[in-house]
Amino acid sequence: MKLTEGFSVGFRAIGINKMRSLLTMLGIIVGVASVLAMIAIGDGAKTIVLQDADKLGGASQFSMWRGGWIKKNGQWVRNRSSEFLKYEDVVAIEAECPSVQLVIPRIPRWGGVLVQAAGGAEKRTGYNGVDPHFPTGMNWGVERGRFFTETEFNERHKICVIGSELATELFGDDEPIGKEIKVARSADWEIRWEGRERVMVRFTIVGVMKKRGRSLRFGWNLDNILFVPLTTAQERFTGNDHIGMLTIKAKHIDLVDKAQEEVKAVMRKRHRNQDDFFHIRVLNESMEQLHKISWVIKITLGSIAGFSLLVGGIGIMNMMLVSVTERTREIGLRKAIGAKRWDILFQFLVEAIAMCSVGGLLGVGLGIGAGYGMANIAVKIVKVVPEWPAVISTQWIIISVAFSAMIGIIFGVYPAVKAAQLSPIEALRTE
Repeated sequence: MKLTEGFSVGFRAIGINKMRSLLTMLGIIVGVASVLAMIAIGDGAKTIVLQDADKLGGASQFSMWRGGWIKKNGQWVRNRSSEFLKYEDVVAIEAECPSVQLVIPRIPRWGGVLVQAAGGAEKRTGYNGVDPHFPTGMNWGVERGRFFTETEFNERHKICVIGSELATELFGDDEPIGKEIKVARSADWEIRWEGRERVMVRFTIVGVMKKRGRSLRFGWNLDNILFVPLTTAQERFTGNDHIGMLTIKAKHIDLVDKAQEEVKAVMRKRHRNQDDFFHIRVLNESMEQLHKISWVIKITLGSIAGFSLLVGGIGIMNMMLVSVTERTREIGLRKAIGAKRWDILFQFLVEAIAMCSVGGLLGVGLGIGAGYGMANIAVKIVKVVPEWPAVISTQWIIISVAFSAMIGIIFGVYPAVKAAQLSPIEALRTE
């Protein structure tokens, strides 16, 4: 019997007993659909996390900052070191660390700072003091206007670039570029804590950043902050030459660990052999943890699907045994006119494979639909993201259908062998 003829007979047998075939394939369908749907949601979550990492500059970067508290001998103690991060550290790291592509210095204030527009609109938000290389390092361009230049940075100009949402809240539909805003030197809580008066500094807006969205990891609305030259922030806001944090971008994600060691060596050389006054946070570690979690989920789902497919395979075997009993006379007649054992075995084996393959394909269709449906539900439940992507994996589709066909082979062998071993005389005598 030819392969195409065998599949034709198999599909015809499914068509004759549609309801029984559908119920038999139900385990296969549910197993495949559940795996594809959950993989789609899980990979969608992974995509969201990776997109969030891109908002913060990508997974090839790590951050360094001077913490108020440090860990010594297993206990957290106040950081009393006289060492601080400075712009000279930025220059030294870029010059002496071959694995480092770029260093982005920051003086961050993430909230509680009053910003006022000339028309009376005001907003409490945050600011970042940065250098002119910030758009390149963060892969975050300007939508309108421009970013500040090296000359403006060196000369401590009182200019700023604001987020798109902040521009709308302060100026509505009016063009903000060229207009002035007043920015408080300190956050509200600092003013209350120290009991001092609020001092406002005037800035001229030169640009509006592209939309970036909210950081899921830290909760900051990146479209609702403003950027000023770091040198201006030091002169007008902090009153010293300290830098709050450094975002260090490695030349490749695989060089992050090497870049860390190079940076630590430079910092020890520059800061009296001290490397415990600053903290390091590596975004790549979160990505690796996410990858491990993803594989655990896939293994778990694979195990659940395996049980579903096992049940489905037992159903397939049961139906094929029933089919052998029902078609005993047909088997005897085929053997009487010259069919060999191999032909009978092949016929029933192909029927089982065809049934499992159809079940697998139906499961793929159901799984894709369920994946998109669950993604829509996930957006409503997890309201911090505007869209939850359903990532349909071609690899898992192929694996699912192939595994379904393999189930057909495994659980179809016994009924096929039983059919092939029937004696033609006894088969023809069967009522």
